[in-house]
Amino acid sequence: MNITASMVKDLRTQTGAGMMDCKKALVEAEGDIAKAVDILREKGLSQAAKKASRVAAEGAVGSAVSEDGKTGTILEVNCETDFVGTNEDFRNLAASIADQILAVNPADVEALLDSEIDGKKVRDLVTEAVAKIGENISVRRFVRYESAEGKVYSYIHGGGKIGVLVEMIGADDELGKDIAMQVAAANPSYLDRTQVSQAEIDHEKEVLAVEARNEGKPENIIEKMVIGRINKYYKEVCLVDQEFIKDGDLTISKLLKSKNASVVRFARYQLGEGIEKKQDDLAAEVAKQLNQ
Repeated sequence: MNITASMVKDLRTQTGAGMMDCKKALVEAEGDIAKAVDILREKGLSQAAKKASRVAAEGAVGSAVSEDGKTGTILEVNCETDFVGTNEDFRNLAASIADQILAVNPADVEALLDSEIDGKKVRDLVTEAVAKIGENISVRRFVRYESAEGKVYSYIHGGGKIGVLVEMIGADDELGKDIAMQVAAANPSYLDRTQVSQAEIDHEKEVLAVEARNEGKPENIIEKMVIGRINKYYKEVCLVDQEFIKDGDLTISKLLKSKNASVVRFARYQLGEGIEKKQDDLAAEVAKQLNQ
């Protein structure tokens, strides 16, 4: 298989490994990037155990929570430039759409766009904003929580770069904000160990065992090393196992227990994650404009 420069660049972005190491891993993996990531990890060449998402789209992640704290939402609205992402009209549009999500509980983005605000469909409001602002605008995704027994808390970081929604039982506003900030900063994939699939753990054990062998460790201690590293893995990916960002002596589990509170679920949106924005060559774009 032909290994392209773009494939090497993507693998390097995900792992932090050197260009030649990335190319060799891709050749060995026959172009399978996920397999190449494992190969680099097994050889101790990957600087990132978790795959990094390409963050390139502009816009904002916004939120809204009802006055009683029972219902909340976060949503991502995309545009073409970071300049428009901070535009007041753009931010007002995102805020009104967030309020609409709270009010009508749409099933998905299409249902949201078809719903009406003051007699006008949301999709028409977006179209009007596109005409006024001069850039393409799209509502990409949203999540809405409604809590029967507890409350919902939100946190927006970096002016809309990251948004978090958390449903908790037994929490006060301070703890709710702290947990939401924890999710924003530490980016857990799961609430607790029960949510991690056995297949994922088996895969992780296999990679870690090969990595340990490649480090020259004897077989009789590899199993103990793998167990230790799996526990470290849990501390990275499970919210309740993580160290509290405000106090490294506390885990989130201990913090929640001390407050007699629990986390029901959480969602974390990072602006543009999973979207690779087209990178135009400025010189070529200028030349194109001049030739028109």
